[in-house]
Amino acid sequence: MDRAILFDFNGVIVDDEPQHCGALIETLATYGFALDRAGYYREYLGFDDRECFRYSFERMGLAADAARIQEAIERKAVRYERAIRASMTLVPGSAEFIRAAAVAGYRMAIVSGALRREIDLVLNIAGLTAHFELIVAAEDVGACKPDPQGYFKAEAHLGLPPGRCVVIEDSLPGLDAARRAGIRCAMIATSHSPEDLAGADTIWPSLAGRSPDELPWSI
Repeated sequence: MDRAILFDFNGVIVDDEPQHCGALIETLATYGFALDRAGYYREYLGFDDRECFRYSFERMGLAADAARIQEAIERKAVRYERAIRASMTLVPGSAEFIRAAAVAGYRMAIVSGALRREIDLVLNIAGLTAHFELIVAAEDVGACKPDPQGYFKAEAHLGLPPGRCVVIEDSLPGLDAARRAGIRCAMIATSHSPEDLAGADTIWPSLAGRSPDELPWSI
C-alpha cells in the first residue's frame, strides 16, 4: 500500500485529556501555580509538555530554562502514568479503525506531542503497538504543533508525498500543522465542537463506524 495514515495520539487514539489535565494541574500546583480545568481546555489544549510548562513558568515570572522544564515534565509523566494505569479509555472506534487499516494494508504512523513513553504505554495496554511502523514523539522534534516539523519527519521516513498521506487530528494546532505540511486532514470532534473545525477536509464525531477508505484521500 502506498498510502499512509498519520494519527495524532491524544484525543484521536486515546481519550486521555482528563488524565493530562489532572496531571498538569497537580504538577503546576507543586510550583505554586493554580490552573483549573476550564483554563486547561481554554489555553493549553494541543500544546506539548514543554510548551505548557514554558508558558506557565513565564506567567509566573520564573526562568523557563531547559533543566526546570525537564524536571516538570518528569513530575507530570509520573502522575500521567499513574492515572492511565488506573483508568484508560480509547476514543470510540479507534482500535477497530486501526486494525481495519492494518488489514487493508495502510501504512500507519503516530505524530504527537506526547512523550514516547506515554504513547508506548497506551499502545501496549491496548495491544496496538505492532500496527505502527513509526512514532514521532515530543522528543523527536524541536517545536510542537502547529509547527509541521513532526509531519515532515513522518513523510520523509515513510518516503511518501503529502498527497499519499492523510492526517487524523483533534486539536486546532494539529489541524494547522497538517495544513502547513500540505496534508489533508480529518478531524475528530473529541476536543472541539464541529463548528470550530470548519477548516478540516472531513469532520467525524469519533472513529466509530468509520473506514480508512472514507478518509479524504487526494489521490
